[in-house]
Amino acid sequence: MIRFFVFLGAVFFLVSCTSSRPGLFSRQSPHEAYGKKLSSAGLEGTILGNQWFLEAQKSLSQPLSIKLPFKQTGYFAADKPRAIGLEFSATRGSKLIFGVSEAPSGRFVLYAELWLVKAGVDPQLLISADTTQSGFEYTVEETRSYILRLQPELLGSGQYTLSIAVAPSLAFPVAGKAARVGSVWGDDRSGGARKHEGIDIFATKRTPVVAAYTGTINRVDETPIGGKVVWLRPEDKNLNLYYAHLDQQLVVSGQKVQAGDTIGLMGNTGNAISTPPHLHFGIYALGGAVDPLPYVAPVKSPSEAELTLPVSRIWRTGQNVTIDGEVIKKFTPIGLSDVSEGMMIGQLPDGSVRQVPKKAMQSIDNQITTRILLDSTALLDQPLQHAAIKRGLPPKTKLSVLGYYNEHDLVATPDGEQGWIVSGR
Repeated sequence: MIRFFVFLGAVFFLVSCTSSRPGLFSRQSPHEAYGKKLSSAGLEGTILGNQWFLEAQKSLSQPLSIKLPFKQTGYFAADKPRAIGLEFSATRGSKLIFGVSEAPSGRFVLYAELWLVKAGVDPQLLISADTTQSGFEYTVEETRSYILRLQPELLGSGQYTLSIAVAPSLAFPVAGKAARVGSVWGDDRSGGARKHEGIDIFATKRTPVVAAYTGTINRVDETPIGGKVVWLRPEDKNLNLYYAHLDQQLVVSGQKVQAGDTIGLMGNTGNAISTPPHLHFGIYALGGAVDPLPYVAPVKSPSEAELTLPVSRIWRTGQNVTIDGEVIKKFTPIGLSDVSEGMMIGQLPDGSVRQVPKKAMQSIDNQITTRILLDSTALLDQPLQHAAIKRGLPPKTKLSVLGYYNEHDLVATPDGEQGWIVSGR
């Protein structure tokens, strides 16, 4: 076994050193390029190499659900290849800001990839990076589910920290901190005969209204409904931004503007003549109007609280826990790998991965009870009838019982070695 790891380490070194890694937005993702190097080196046929590829696939087919904004820390072990798939919903117009770092810095490379999830088809890779870069961003073009996959290089080990913030993809269209959104997409209009196709932003009359993105003014007009209006075409985006009810327009059609440039002053012209001054801000894409709020909503960042992995990586449930209809019984040992603000991710003794509330977990350092063996007993490496035997235990051995699973007890011997024995309950 030692010779195998020495051989694997040597090949791994050669794989890591061959050619430069592709960067962000490359045609071949860094993860894919590295996988091809493993295959070319013959490592896909080894136990650890094959497990690396299987974990990559499983992370996309069996992701864990999270809500944004999000922060998590975790640990990757060199001898246990794994990948993490985190699935979440994101809204069109928002910008996702990903931060991924490893500790100690530069010890291993961690691949990060964002995938689009659509029913009935395989996930579609959108963007990829590795921790040789400082992070990456993605502007959401479809309101759907997405998966972020994290996986280190083979034999890579160390701790990582992941953060995902939700930010606007456009600047706020009204200057000053006093402006507020008072009416949103979908509110009733004309006594319920129609729905509001935009947002209304209220502030003092003649407050500056600004370009939400660099682009070209493609229309300056006055209409019975919108009053004095301005249309802005952002560069590199298939959108048109609509500013209505202005008191004064300060741009002309065809004019180039930078994000933040003043294009008009807030008013209540058009059919807003009887309302307080406000800006009706709309966004139009192919297919019609879209909700502008995610495009300009304030940044939502994850908590700044420090997340630390406990020294002991084996924990246990302190109560029965129901996850997706499955009951995980009290005192089930779980191999902790990742921690977020309210959850822990860990591996059950059968190898399955679960997300468990922190409040349901307890340290395994304190024994549940003691057990004194009546007969010679095999100490097993897994809670299975035909598991490998780590060693034999003589009669009268006093064991600390740390957990229960699958008709087996997790125990610690007097010299501190952990393993499984057939349950005495």
